[in-house]
Amino acid sequence: MILPMTGPTPQLAQPPRLAHRVIGGALIAILMSSAASGALASTAKSHRHAARPATPDPRDARMAAMQQQIDEMRGQMSQMMAAKGADPAAAQVAALQQQLDATKRELADVKAAQVADASNIVTLQAPPSGATVTPSLPNGKPALATADGRFTANIRAIVMFDGGKYFQKSNLAAQVVGRDLNDGTNFRRARFGIDGKLFKDFDYALIYEFGGSGAEDAGHIQEAWVQYTGWRPWRIKVGAFEPNIGLSAAVSTSQMIMLERPAAAEAARNVAAGDSRSAIQLTGNGVWGEGDSGIATRWFASAALTGNVVSTVNSTGGFAVQPQDEQTAIIGRFALAPFSSTDWQAHIAVNGQFATQPNDAGAAASPRYPIQLRDRPELRLDGARLVDTGGIDAKSASVYGAEFGFTSHQFMLESEYFEYRIDRRLTTAATPANPRFNGWYVQGAWVLTGESRPYNPAEGRFDAPKMTYNFNPAAGTWGAFELAARYSDLDLNFHDCGAGKATPASPAACFDAVRGGEQKISAIGLNWYLNPAIRMMLDFQHVDVNRYNAAGLQIGQKYGTVAARAQFTF
Repeated sequence: MILPMTGPTPQLAQPPRLAHRVIGGALIAILMSSAASGALASTAKSHRHAARPATPDPRDARMAAMQQQIDEMRGQMSQMMAAKGADPAAAQVAALQQQLDATKRELADVKAAQVADASNIVTLQAPPSGATVTPSLPNGKPALATADGRFTANIRAIVMFDGGKYFQKSNLAAQVVGRDLNDGTNFRRARFGIDGKLFKDFDYALIYEFGGSGAEDAGHIQEAWVQYTGWRPWRIKVGAFEPNIGLSAAVSTSQMIMLERPAAAEAARNVAAGDSRSAIQLTGNGVWGEGDSGIATRWFASAALTGNVVSTVNSTGGFAVQPQDEQTAIIGRFALAPFSSTDWQAHIAVNGQFATQPNDAGAAASPRYPIQLRDRPELRLDGARLVDTGGIDAKSASVYGAEFGFTSHQFMLESEYFEYRIDRRLTTAATPANPRFNGWYVQGAWVLTGESRPYNPAEGRFDAPKMTYNFNPAAGTWGAFELAARYSDLDLNFHDCGAGKATPASPAACFDAVRGGEQKISAIGLNWYLNPAIRMMLDFQHVDVNRYNAAGLQIGQKYGTVAARAQFTF
């Protein structure tokens, strides 16, 4: 503590020059201490302001006391100068005063610099809450993204408007009930929502569906999921979505070569995968070898634990019956895709599903644990299903699939084979055999304008052609055109007794028969891609259904269809 001077000048008993040195040294020590304390206080204040509302700092009082000491010492110096008059020591005191003023200015500059540095450090540590957001419209899709790319939000829409006609025989047999299929129009899909990225390593999607099969449906969740991508090459997804379970099933609905998926693939994916399925899934992909120097191979793997579908709203606005215990299943897929630079791309894969616990319909239901295989013809203007096993009381069900695909320039060929197995839940002394069914398809596409269907290694599939020129008659460009063809066969008959034979009610040659029917479809199509957002489709089908009822009467039929689709997606 420095005491104020009250006497004439008792401190000058020492030589004047030595007194000045002592006073100057004390001043410099105080100033250095003040500078250090000021820098600490400035940095602390900057961090305090960034983290929480300002609060009084006890160090401020200390700085004020130090400043008061400096002012008192200035007063003492002034008294010394007045007492000594023209003594040479007065000149030294004046020089010391100038040095004091210069040091204070330097102290102020240091404080300002340290405040700026502390502010910059806090800014670097803080999250980019004020980051610039850039709107864009890539291929017509509204999108928002922060400057660092850590956050994105994309508006999504998929609208498919179908129209067509079923050319059925006008004299359907009396036993063919509910099979006069409806001509007309239908919004097959009307999906709207948002997807994007969160904190760089998380993807998300929230999509609602308002379309339907034969009739537009009440709005329901189509997709609601989040995916972690930071553990490369693996990704973990959880929520409601369509798990990856096959070549045709993996293709986006907006990129399929025909209006609908093959019936065999559709029946397979709906056992334990399909739209709006609650699931947690692990997927990964990579490359073995180098394509530029020879043949390399892409690999893809996925596995998922799946439950029930999340939608319980039906097209009449009511609610479906909720099971007492929901289905539990495990599914998986593994694919190898050899390729040679950009000349060709092959694809071979296997997939499987195992429903360990079917839905429990309740003790009063018959069957209590139903597994049902069925599908509509590969057109959805009418919602009727022409092949259907009915509910089979099951303790488990499984599906095994094999895949093949190949592209070379503008040509693509792909095929899948499925075997469906149901293990019955035995409730009587009878021992019916466990039914086995099968289905397969082969399809191909030829892009007339020369584009190719690229391979998507992250999903193990072939995507829509990448257009060279958009539709622009003024510039003489008309988009891309693609021819497509398919043959599919879905056989849901097991131990069929044959025409004219009723299914026995007691153990006999075919008492365990399942007469789900066999459906064969030949189809050709033309696709016109006007731009990446708009596509027109035209399909022709010949449908042949062979099916007997329990009395052995034919309830199948043959007919042709023509249908078109206007598709808008972004």
